[in-house]
Amino acid sequence: MTTERMLQPATDVEQVVRRYYRIVSDLSSTEEDLRSVLAPDVVLVEHPNALVPTGVSRDLAQTVEGFARGKALLREQEFTVHEVIADGERAAARATWRGVIGASVGPFREGQELIAHVAAMLTVRDGAIVRHETFDCYEPFTPAAA
Repeated sequence: MTTERMLQPATDVEQVVRRYYRIVSDLSSTEEDLRSVLAPDVVLVEHPNALVPTGVSRDLAQTVEGFARGKALLREQEFTVHEVIADGERAAARATWRGVIGASVGPFREGQELIAHVAAMLTVRDGAIVRHETFDCYEPFTPAAA
């Protein structure tokens, strides 16, 4: 007897992915909002980029912590999702992220705008993201003088 794997309709996966980016983009969203779209065993892989030169892999607690740190650093943030292509439980997303620094901290200065072009692969099971692998290409920016 052959067992077929149950797959979520592509539209459900796309809706979860788009909701996730809306939550992450909204500086008024809460930790609970974020947790509502992430599985308890989620893995977020951020490949090397201008802000994270060695890349990083995060679990749920680390992802929530990074979400809070980002909100504290920024006064504006926006993800523009250009497209989501879903196939079964997997989705590819292409987006542009724009953030404006709220206060001078570390290499950033107040009012500085950062822009990244994002390609991501996400896996959604039971209405929650279980894996998010992101490739963020930042436009050139000048760190604040020390």
